[in-house]
Amino acid sequence: MHAALLGLSHPHSSALLATLEDLRAIRRVTLWDADPRAVEKNPALPRCRKTALVTANLDAALAACDFAIVCVPHDRAAALARRVLAAGKHLLAEKPVALSSAEIAALHRTATQAGLVASVLYPRRAHPCAAAMRRHAAELGPFLSLEARFLATQVRFRDPRSWLFRRRESGGGILLWLGCHYLDLLHYTSGDEIVGVAARLATRSGERIDVEDTAALALQFRSGAVGTFHASYALAFSGGGYLNAAGYDAYLALNGRAGRVVWPSLAPRLHVELPSGVRRETFRLRHSDSYAGAYGERFVRQFLAAVRGKAEPPTTLADATRTARIVEAAVRSARTGRLVPVPATEPASGGGCNSN
Repeated sequence: MHAALLGLSHPHSSALLATLEDLRAIRRVTLWDADPRAVEKNPALPRCRKTALVTANLDAALAACDFAIVCVPHDRAAALARRVLAAGKHLLAEKPVALSSAEIAALHRTATQAGLVASVLYPRRAHPCAAAMRRHAAELGPFLSLEARFLATQVRFRDPRSWLFRRRESGGGILLWLGCHYLDLLHYTSGDEIVGVAARLATRSGERIDVEDTAALALQFRSGAVGTFHASYALAFSGGGYLNAAGYDAYLALNGRAGRVVWPSLAPRLHVELPSGVRRETFRLRHSDSYAGAYGERFVRQFLAAVRGKAEPPTTLADATRTARIVEAAVRSARTGRLVPVPATEPASGGGCNSN
């Protein structure tokens, strides 16, 4: 297959190019950026032996490819995704896909009507721990509570001058950029859906940024369970950069009447408490330089299989719409001090709902 990577200066461009280099199903790669000097301006871009074309001509890039990865600042992403779909090409979009849930929902409708595969990059869905939690969810009985936490390195280690910390270009702060993965996992692993949010957002870094760097959310689920999610650029002693394995502190737990399953970190292990016993489950992940490592490769392989009509897509843009609506509800809640309902999203790749 021939892939186009659209956007060469995004924090994930280098890792996504490494993914395309590593996947045997990808035979050729086109690199596009609106800036014709983007390649030389980003020395972190790895050398890709599959590169067939480097261009600033979007029509040429789209004409050459089977699918395109959109990887640009958020304020430009929706327009570029529309161009991809208008050209009849399948789409793999960096999160959050667009600045608003309404824009994402419109893209989802366009892709569906055209019969095109359009996925959002939520690679943690392909992690073996996420898959195991999803399997165990049905054994837990009715949910009591669901918990998630995602802490990252402080803003000062992440270039406060970046567009990621300017609301006009990014659309928001840590919830859109990193928290989205765990808001999605809460739904994906449980099969339950967030229907209400009460939130507090803050900017505490001391840097000159205009987006939230800390968030605390109280969540209401469709089943009646309650939940919490805490996200913050909080870590002071874990190094810098965006692809920094030591720079995160994560936690995800599903608590039910019959037991609980806990993913206590980004490491490949679970703590499982079920009537059958209490145990630790561990998984092996080979090293990979790809975006999100070996499970990131697995995510993209499933996307490629969907493009060939041999599998369901790993995500759809309905999943991105759902997450964006949760974030928008959190922003409204923080402004009003009220619990804000989250509009329902059409069924997508999320499973059923634990509502007993």
